[in-house]
Amino acid sequence: PRTYQPPQGDGLWVATPPKYQRALQPWWGENRPFALPAPDACLPPPPPAFSTDPSSDEYAEAWEVYTTVQNLTPYQRDTALYWADDATLTATPPGHSLAIATQVLREESATLDQAAEVYARVGMALADAFIACWDAKFHYNRIRPITYIQRYIDPAWNATAITDPVYTPPFPEYPSGHSTEAGAAATILSAIFGDDYAFTDRSQERLGFAPRTYASFWEAAREAAESRLYGGIHYRSANEQGLEQGVCVAGYVEQLQFKSSP
Repeated sequence: PRTYQPPQGDGLWVATPPKYQRALQPWWGENRPFALPAPDACLPPPPPAFSTDPSSDEYAEAWEVYTTVQNLTPYQRDTALYWADDATLTATPPGHSLAIATQVLREESATLDQAAEVYARVGMALADAFIACWDAKFHYNRIRPITYIQRYIDPAWNATAITDPVYTPPFPEYPSGHSTEAGAAATILSAIFGDDYAFTDRSQERLGFAPRTYASFWEAAREAAESRLYGGIHYRSANEQGLEQGVCVAGYVEQLQFKSSP
C-alpha cells in the first residue's frame, strides 16, 4: 500500500533491486489466525544486532551469504530455483507444500474424510504461518543481505545476476517465509504420516525440474530453507528461526480436535 512508510535507520529494510518495489502486505500480520491465540504468539527471538564490524554476528551472516552465492554448485543453484516458488514464475510456497500433501494423499489412497482433514490441518498451519511470519518481519524490519552486502562488503555485488530468475522479494528479511511455512507443513505432515515418511516430490516436473526424493518431510523442509541462502535472499538465522516458528505455529493447529480424530 502506498500509505505504508517503512521505518528508516541503519540495519532496517529498504526496497531492493531489481524492481525496488514497495513493501508487500505490511499489515498481513494483523489478520486473525485460525489456531494461534495471537499473531505474535510464535514471535522468534531478535536477529543478530546490526553491526558493520567484521567480527560481529551480523557481518558473519552477510559474509556467508556473499561467499555462498559466489561459489554456488550447479545443484545448489538448481535448489534455489526448485524452491523459489515465486508466484509469477512457479507455485507459491504454500502451493508447493499443498502439492506435496496432495501427492501423498493420492499415493495413500486417502478417503474424502481423511483428505479433508489433511487439507484443513495443513491449510490452517500455512495460513497462520504467514500471519506469524509477517508479524515478525515487520516487527524486526531487518535489512536484506543484498542491501547489507552492497553497502558494507561489495558495492558491485548482484545476487540476482547469479541466481536469476530468483530475486529478493519486497519485504523485510527476518524470519524467512519459505522456512516458516515449510516448517509448519513438515510438522503437520509428519504428525499425520510419520517422521520417516519417504516421498518423491513431482510437483515441479511441469516446470522442467527433475523429481526430488526425500527421506522425510523434514528433509524437504530443511532443503527449502537452505535454498533461500543459496538464492542470496536470507541469512542463515532467518532460515533456522523460520523453521522453528513454523513448528510453533503447527503446534497450535495440532491442539485442535477434529471429529475424525481418535
